[in-house]
Amino acid sequence: MTNPYSKSKPYQMWRRSVTRVEPHLLDPVVNPRFKISKQTRVGTAGSCFAQHIAKKIASIGFNYFIPEAGDNLPEMERRSRQFGVYSARYGNLYTVAQLLQLYEEAFEGRDLSEKAWRRPDGRYVDPYRPQVEPAGYETLEGVVAARRCHMESVRRVFEESEIFIFTLGLTESWRSCIDGAIFPLAPGVVAGDFDPAIHEFHNYSVSETSDLLRRTLEKIRSVNAMVKILLTVSPVPLIATYEDRHVLASTTYSKSILRVAAQECVDQLDWVDYFPSYEIMTSSSTGGMYYEDDFREIAPRGVAHAMRCFVRNYVEGADKARPEYPGYYMDQSRQSTTTKAPSLICDEEAIDVVNV
Repeated sequence: MTNPYSKSKPYQMWRRSVTRVEPHLLDPVVNPRFKISKQTRVGTAGSCFAQHIAKKIASIGFNYFIPEAGDNLPEMERRSRQFGVYSARYGNLYTVAQLLQLYEEAFEGRDLSEKAWRRPDGRYVDPYRPQVEPAGYETLEGVVAARRCHMESVRRVFEESEIFIFTLGLTESWRSCIDGAIFPLAPGVVAGDFDPAIHEFHNYSVSETSDLLRRTLEKIRSVNAMVKILLTVSPVPLIATYEDRHVLASTTYSKSILRVAAQECVDQLDWVDYFPSYEIMTSSSTGGMYYEDDFREIAPRGVAHAMRCFVRNYVEGADKARPEYPGYYMDQSRQSTTTKAPSLICDEEAIDVVNV
């Protein structure tokens, strides 16, 4: 008999590409669409996990593009003021809507209604990057002037990056009822005051996220015809949810939406690719060992695994040495010594039988 799975490649089969692979050797990257050379200008943005890729690119001597670098400042001050954390000092861009908003402000003259938030100490901060300036600003005008300067660097990131890496983090957001502006934090958390008359919670749906992501990437491409974009999904769970449900359920909901949106863009745009850092961290084969004791923060060994896969597959000239199939797998005779639960009835297992 013949069946459509009989000629499947090893990486298409769970038993051959996960079960029999040592957890630290798992590499789910297949057919990367582009490479990064030492000359390639790489820009980054997104949620906090994006910082790991940025640090790795810089540490191996590649061209991490930072037009807003603060080179004239002492190193400690640079770090505290978030110079070099991303390509520009936009802080964490947790949602796709934030990235689109940043583009519209930089290139389309979008004017955001809330100019500054006041902190309890009387200092002012930028509502759209409230923690990049630890000392805050003395006046509202100081915030506006600093943001105007920041936009110059933002434009360079979008226009000059040859590869732009964006890490999707959340779907839950807080926004202005006046103009729909998105904030990285709810008003009142570190500055400002929450007013239900002008602030609202919004959780982006699958269709909203997918549409926003595609439109945003196409806008970036419109000002930079040669840019290639690498998407990732942050494996860091939500620290809190505003939905009336368990934070674990909200985390699964949010990450699922982001993963779907990323894949839809990859399927539709041949200059976009997806790096599966999320899958590496959350794989059941790792048994949770890539998370710290709080089950949320990513442990160094998890970051190291993801970065090994990133370098091996995306960095030009990297050593791709990796045992090939089937030697890549553990001994097929390995059996668990624990008592197994009764087998479940699962039609999918019939697929595995024909391609071991």
